[in-house]
Amino acid sequence: MCSLIGFVAFEALAVTTVMPTVARELDGTDLYALSFAAPLASGVIGMVAAGMWSDRRGPVAPLLWSMALFSLGLVVCGLSPSMEVLVAGRLVQGLGGGALVVGLYVLVGQVVPTTLQPAMFAGFAAAWVLPSLFGPALAAFVADAIGWRWVFLGAVALVAAAAVLVAPALRGRSSGSDEPADSGAGAGRLSWAIVGAGAVLVLELFGSARGIAGLGGVVALLVVVLVLVRLLPAGSLVGRRGLPAVIATRGLLSSGFFCVEAYIVYVLQEDWQLSPARAGIVLSVVGVTWAVASQVQARLGVRISHRRAMMIGAGLVLAGTLALVVSVWLHAPAVVVGASYVIAGAGMGLGYPRTSVAMLDVSTDRDRGSNSAALTIADSLGAALALSISGVVFAVAKRSDADPFLAVFVLAATIGVLGVLTARRTAPATLTAAAAASSPAPRPR
Repeated sequence: MCSLIGFVAFEALAVTTVMPTVARELDGTDLYALSFAAPLASGVIGMVAAGMWSDRRGPVAPLLWSMALFSLGLVVCGLSPSMEVLVAGRLVQGLGGGALVVGLYVLVGQVVPTTLQPAMFAGFAAAWVLPSLFGPALAAFVADAIGWRWVFLGAVALVAAAAVLVAPALRGRSSGSDEPADSGAGAGRLSWAIVGAGAVLVLELFGSARGIAGLGGVVALLVVVLVLVRLLPAGSLVGRRGLPAVIATRGLLSSGFFCVEAYIVYVLQEDWQLSPARAGIVLSVVGVTWAVASQVQARLGVRISHRRAMMIGAGLVLAGTLALVVSVWLHAPAVVVGASYVIAGAGMGLGYPRTSVAMLDVSTDRDRGSNSAALTIADSLGAALALSISGVVFAVAKRSDADPFLAVFVLAATIGVLGVLTARRTAPATLTAAAAASSPAPRPR
């Protein structure tokens, strides 16, 4: 499982590093934000499907199929003749990636004792360290030496290697709950997930348009909100105290942080004229910082509650994003811009993991899959929505002769404020006192 997380981590960091180059070469800068939002949006479909499948039959088959879909998407991206085809490949990749995350969560909850789950999740976080150190630099080297397409195609071999390692350990695993979930309700959730994914893509495509087309973006935004109401536990959108607030905090942390991640390398290349390799260094430092912070809060264990960890984490994410806004506005040295993002990475390492164990603490065999899906839906659909809105903000700011990168980072800071306010409401109204003293989790995407 850790090897699979590590290889997926390499792909995520590598693609972030080379995507500005890909967009320019394929003449698709208008679809830049969509190339990040697409896999997150389609990932929601994979999450819901894998959650249903895992609750009924166990996590083995969803995991194997997720790896196959993820690899197929990489192949399509690597062979794409245009940005439109690449986005289509990213959609397929997202289906597999979403199912993969849920399958891993369910497998941990099924076979790892509660007392060892923090160590397992800390292992997941540690699996990001080597990809963070070498992924961006290796991706930049591969793109420069033999072409960016091999960044995608080469990752297929890594996923295949992980499949070989994981498959034997999955034999004989038990199926899902003896009392299967309502298939009708599951089909309804899947339908809503499909609608939500489509609405996110429509929002990014039409949100910045003028006239009647722009109204399509407004309608799409309302549809996404409706989908979130249907797919998340009641009260999640308003941060109701307890598990709903935990899930909302997860979504807001991801939304603000990954909105910045999609543009940090881009702005360093465009405004500071850094090469992909030098701009990618910030991803390496942030990845290591995230992993170290995750290990720190894991060792703190019961000495820091879920609520406190999430509040500190959300506060650091906000502080880092605000520092980034100021540094971009003042055109500070590139090292200052990167350091701001590193602060946000430390916040993610402290706050993001606790959302996972808090969810698992109140889950049973019957609902572990659906609860894992809800958490990752908030994670991915929230980030996809933020990225789509960022694409709209970027286009409108550029058309208005404003700084588009600054506009996007202000959006991320606004999301960060909401994250801090919501994290304050994660006290265990529905969680037990023991759950409030639990520990951390991973960094899946």
